[in-house]
Amino acid sequence: MTLLLFNTLTGQVEPLVPIDGQTLRMYACGPTVYDYGHIGNFRTFLQVDVLRRFLKLTGVPLRHVMNITDVDDKIIRNAAVAGIPIGEYTPRYVNAFFEDMEALRIERPEQIARATDHIDRMVELIQKLEAAGAAYKTEDGSWYFRLSSFPAYGKLSKKDLSGMEDGARVDVDEYEKDSARDFALWKAAKPGETAWDTAIGRGRPGWHIECSAMSMEYLGDSFDLHAGGEDLMFPHHENEIAQSESVTHKPLARHWMHVRFLLVDGRKMSKSEGNFYTLRDLLLKGYKASAIRLALISVPYRHQLNFTFDGLAEATNAIERLRTFHERLRTTTFAEGTNPAMQAAAAKAQGEYMEALANDLNTAEARAPIFELLRASNTAIDQGQFFAGDRDAVLRVLASFDAVFDVIADRDAEATKHALAWAEAEGRMADVAPELLARQALSDEEIEALVAQRTQAKKQRNFARADQIRNELAEKGVVLEDSKDGVRWKRK
Repeated sequence: MTLLLFNTLTGQVEPLVPIDGQTLRMYACGPTVYDYGHIGNFRTFLQVDVLRRFLKLTGVPLRHVMNITDVDDKIIRNAAVAGIPIGEYTPRYVNAFFEDMEALRIERPEQIARATDHIDRMVELIQKLEAAGAAYKTEDGSWYFRLSSFPAYGKLSKKDLSGMEDGARVDVDEYEKDSARDFALWKAAKPGETAWDTAIGRGRPGWHIECSAMSMEYLGDSFDLHAGGEDLMFPHHENEIAQSESVTHKPLARHWMHVRFLLVDGRKMSKSEGNFYTLRDLLLKGYKASAIRLALISVPYRHQLNFTFDGLAEATNAIERLRTFHERLRTTTFAEGTNPAMQAAAAKAQGEYMEALANDLNTAEARAPIFELLRASNTAIDQGQFFAGDRDAVLRVLASFDAVFDVIADRDAEATKHALAWAEAEGRMADVAPELLARQALSDEEIEALVAQRTQAKKQRNFARADQIRNELAEKGVVLEDSKDGVRWKRK
């Protein structure tokens, strides 16, 4: 099944296939590690994760490269305030990013490239741009891209840039440039700043040059797909195109994917609005990492997501339904055989699920047939019309769903444990929700012991003690489910 994906460059939904017929080569912009990642950042990373997981599910070999920007103005500024070199400042946030990726079950790319490991490649690219007449050096030792040398500039964002002046996110420097429209490739060293001694002078790279250098280093002069947040379309991705294509005279990427902004309660997320959240903020409030994952991917990537706590609660409930149903299938003993109606329902759900994702990664439509199958299966089980062969068919559909959504297997406790350890180390325990602390009060072994005591109390007809144990567990966030196959428990 071929994925049809909107191409920002052409403005059309087009098949996404490897140009060489073998491995799909994809570059996705990663984090700038000046602080902890917020949920807006992770919405983009999660949507790219949905993309790569669907490609793998459909049998497409993948070569996925992601950069880590570990040198830029914010990093240098923050490191200076902290009084430490950037090489000591950034590892904390690099490690935190990977911990957050793990908590959200974001698969690691095949190649992770750090900007500071590729300074030589950036310098080489700047030298090639100079040879092509597209780069020049200013008196202070900085290097700029000459925008007038690339007439196709703006073809990705479709902006009319004939009157463009310096503005938001366009490099604004005190250095003398040939034109206000030109952007920095290399910034001359300033006193006290991190800098490298290179063939083009002492300094540090501009923001944009790193992605051009690293994408071509690992994927070649022209590759299949470039992905990132919509805020990167201009000027970052436009600048990548100009830098790369001025040297190679080939399309940098055939296909461009951009993920829409995230709003929080209908407003742009910002600290001044009081609606700014990192993943860790939400974990400390008691929300599960799996629910955050589902909430951030449930709205298709080309649609703006309005993140709300009601939406997070809905995601939490949806996951509980899935997990309860999956456990019911796994633990219930069914008679041998199949129900043709259930076999047809499973096949229909699988087909509609795959078709929805193949249609520009429509995650909202992809969820619907899965929950319809859940409802139909529960009804059939209740009526005694569900058999062992039906269970196997439905479990295969759930496995296909979870290969992309990855929320059924419960690994939330580990993410919460890491968040609490971080809060303690950072002196943030005051930010931890009391109910979260209550949920952590009992280990799995202690819960199992109390469940066994309750079972024994019921056998002895000591129902008061059995109810007392159930209530004690409920107060600590543990829910018991009695069934003919025994007692199951789960944390809220």
